[in-house]
Parts: sequence; structure tokens; C-alpha cells
Amino acid sequence: MPHVAPEPILHSVALADLRPTQMTVGLIEVARKRQEWSLRDDDERPDFLGRHMIPVVIGPKGRRWMVDHHHLARALHEEGVPRILVSVVADLGHLKSDAFLTYMDNRNWLHPFDDTGHRQGYKALPKHIGKLGDDPYRSLAGQLRRAGGYAKVDILYAEFLWANFLRGRIGAARLREDFDGCVRKALTLARSSDAAHLPGWAGAAN
Repeated sequence: MPHVAPEPILHSVALADLRPTQMTVGLIEVARKRQEWSLRDDDERPDFLGRHMIPVVIGPKGRRWMVDHHHLARALHEEGVPRILVSVVADLGHLKSDAFLTYMDNRNWLHPFDDTGHRQGYKALPKHIGKLGDDPYRSLAGQLRRAGGYAKVDILYAEFLWANFLRGRIGAARLREDFDGCVRKALTLARSSDAAHLPGWAGAAN
């Protein structure tokens, strides 16, 4: 059984040392978080970081694998923030690499899917937060949630499920050319019965 840490780690770690557990982010989402960070006063920033610790799993060789907040981590990295606070979800440092990745996958702590929504091998996972690719449908899914298209739920990678739902219904060229129009289209799609299986579906209340 893995050792589950009862308390978060309260000291900071190098942001560049965190290992991603997914292959992509939505760069529009990242840009939004960068703007929010840039508008914060310097004296507000430490408190913000204290309230947004990155959850990590300790893996082989003591590496910290982040299991959430990839967009925030990427935004802070691009803003030049060198260190971040983390909380340890589990310590699996005793496992060999293959066993570790298999366990992570089965716990839904990995999301090795590319920017077309296709699953890739574990080796395709980037080793640095700055190497995450762009999935514009993940940005669309994030904006859809903020527009009230679905509720925020405590399920890892839930917004990627919405991204894949939208990927099959809104063309990539249209998304590039008219993001706001695609958000409006996504709102209609999100309230349809076709989306009823997705986490946070709010169609029944509309």
C-alpha cells in the first residue's frame, strides 16, 4: 500500500522540477492565468501561492509528479516564478518506473492523451512543464465552464472529457477563427442530452 501523507509539504520546491502527468494544456487558459498573476500585487502573491499548492505524487528517484493545476504551473513558469508550494498525495517512491506509471494510470493520475485526443505511450509524457503542448479544445472547455455550460466537479481531467466532446462537434478551423462564436455553440451543445454523461452536466436545470 502507498504511504499517504497526512499533511501537506509546507516548503517550496523548484517549479521546473515538477513532472507533468498530462501531455497538453489549453494555452488560452494559460494566458488567462498569466494575466491574473500579473495583476496581483507583490504582497498578495505569497498568500495566493499558499492557497494554491500543487498536489504531487512522489515517484521513483524522488521525482514529484503533479496530478493537478498544470495550467497554473505552466502560467507561473512562464511568469518566471521559480518555486511553488506542493502537497503530497501519495509517496510511491519505492516502486520501479513501470509499476509506478501503471499504478498512476489505474488511479487516473495520468492523462497521456495528445492534442487530438488520442492516447499515447507513457514515454510521450513531457518531462518539463514548459514542454506541454497546446490543445485548443481544452481552452474551449475551460471557457465553457466559466460561461456556465457545466459545473465544476472534483474529478481529475474532467475538462478534458468536455474537450473531447467538443472536439467531435466543432471544427478546428472554426475554433481558430472564431473562439467566442465557438463558446456560444458549445453552450448549446453542453445543454443537450448528448452531453448528459459528462461530469458537471447542467442541462437538466436549463
